[in-house]
Amino acid sequence: MPSPSHAGSARYYAMLSHCVIALLLSALSPISSSYAASIELPSTEVRQQLREAINAAPSFGDRFDAEVWLVDMSSRLERYVKDPQERLAILRLVHHYATQANLSPQLVLAVIEVESHFNRFAISSVGAQGLMQIMPFWKNEIGTQQDNLTHIETNLKYGCSILSHYLKKEKGGLTQALARYNGSYNQTWYPEKVLLAWEKHWFVN
Repeated sequence: MPSPSHAGSARYYAMLSHCVIALLLSALSPISSSYAASIELPSTEVRQQLREAINAAPSFGDRFDAEVWLVDMSSRLERYVKDPQERLAILRLVHHYATQANLSPQLVLAVIEVESHFNRFAISSVGAQGLMQIMPFWKNEIGTQQDNLTHIETNLKYGCSILSHYLKKEKGGLTQALARYNGSYNQTWYPEKVLLAWEKHWFVN
């Protein structure tokens, strides 16, 4: 199965630009009453949360890119995380640690969907914990015993580092890297689930 491309295409931003302007700059720029009636504007609280998330997201090189990506991904994530502030916090951290590890943030979102359905307190039958289902032995390898793997930022930092490590080990081979991440090396069922989630729910044209 071909891997979806990374975010950032010009067509993607062009399609969403008018939505972002309406949603995020409505407090600053007047829009026509007919157009305003056709969209649901975010509350002042949500707009403030979005501004705070953008300001705290050093992985974005451009504020407009941040606005577009956060608005788009937040709407997709709502099915799993109802609170808008929590959604923005997760997305900001996913983008930061994925970018830091040279991973697609949308790929990481797909991994989280498959691993935990965005339940930060998820614990598997073998003891894997948190959003990206990290096994506790990794604390001895890349962290400390005091690390809390159900803490969102800690979990994402571990998960992105681990997946990046396996991707390098496989010389960019995403299918095998994902299989290693899941502990099912040389099998394809897990990579196929992640890539399907990526394509269906997080892919950006």
